[in-house]
Amino acid sequence: MPWREETSMSLREEFVRLAVQEGVNRRALCRRFGVSAQTGYKWLRRYAGEGREGLADRSRRPAHSPRRTPAAMEARVLALRDEHPAWGGRKLARRLRDLGEEAVPAPATITAILARHGRLGQGDAPSPQPWQRFEHPLPNALWQMDFKGHFAIQSGGRCHPLTVLDDHSRFNLTLAACVDERTATVQAHLTACFRRYGLPERIGVDNGPPWGLDFAHTLTPLTVWLLHLGVRVSHSRPYHPQTLGKEERFHRSLKRELLSAHSFADLPQCQRRFDRWRDVYNLQRPHEALALAVPASRYRPSPRPFPETLPGIEYPPGMHVRKVDTNGKLSYHGRCLRVPKALRGYPVGLQPSATDGVLAVYFCHYEVAQINLNPQREEA
Repeated sequence: MPWREETSMSLREEFVRLAVQEGVNRRALCRRFGVSAQTGYKWLRRYAGEGREGLADRSRRPAHSPRRTPAAMEARVLALRDEHPAWGGRKLARRLRDLGEEAVPAPATITAILARHGRLGQGDAPSPQPWQRFEHPLPNALWQMDFKGHFAIQSGGRCHPLTVLDDHSRFNLTLAACVDERTATVQAHLTACFRRYGLPERIGVDNGPPWGLDFAHTLTPLTVWLLHLGVRVSHSRPYHPQTLGKEERFHRSLKRELLSAHSFADLPQCQRRFDRWRDVYNLQRPHEALALAVPASRYRPSPRPFPETLPGIEYPPGMHVRKVDTNGKLSYHGRCLRVPKALRGYPVGLQPSATDGVLAVYFCHYEVAQINLNPQREEA
């Protein structure tokens, strides 16, 4: 679909940042962004010659912007700090260099400038000690997904921010202002995300709805849909939110830099502000976990395209295949067995497991459950 007027610049910059990554299929990327190959290559040529300014519509923007007055660097530092009140000396210094400023002061000097002008707050204190970071070696090996705590909006109701983050690059793939946290809502946003960025190998989630019922029951209609797409789903350990640590850290930044600083009239306004903040986060904001690079510099789209039609479900020879009825039951050797209700209407594969008397249940080649066939555990 065509790019909306208010987000065309940010989408063009995101497109070219992704298109210059090594190994990217540029024509496939054009299709995902809804533009012709001719248009996509035009933006790439303009970006290579003029940088971000070249992405502006010729009829609306001059060929170059007047140079800022060389009045002292302090004024530039303070202006950038006012634009991003949560950024400290390291981020401001890196961003100034990325913007092409010369003779950028050291981060410690920038911090001193902020202190002299009363721009420092409690949030600027350094972390007490570094911690060990873990990340997957490639983009799309793992995405982390969760809802940020919902908040009230002035028109009534609440906004439920849905966030999806790439583990390797910290690139934010989805930041959606949702009206609820239901399966249909999440599936619609994930479908749009998959169409643009492709399918990941795995998505990490917690144990709550709509991707889990509780710690022991993690198969839901949403996770079944993901497995059918060939996307593995992993759930965090009970009472260990650090399993989704990058999502938790992203939510902290979102709250500090956006949610705590604004009130929101309605969901459309929430989404507009989410979109602007997401552009800054992905394309401008230096990330300390990435050696002060921006997430877009490390992300590239997945080579696995989203299938508009779900693939057929096949099982290897020798596996017993049964269709799950509307009550979550199936028949096996004359016995009525119960499986997770999320599998209703789907064919599943059955075969004995390594444990005597235990039957393994497969869906799309993923083991999703086990059934104890011993008489004391049989369920009819």
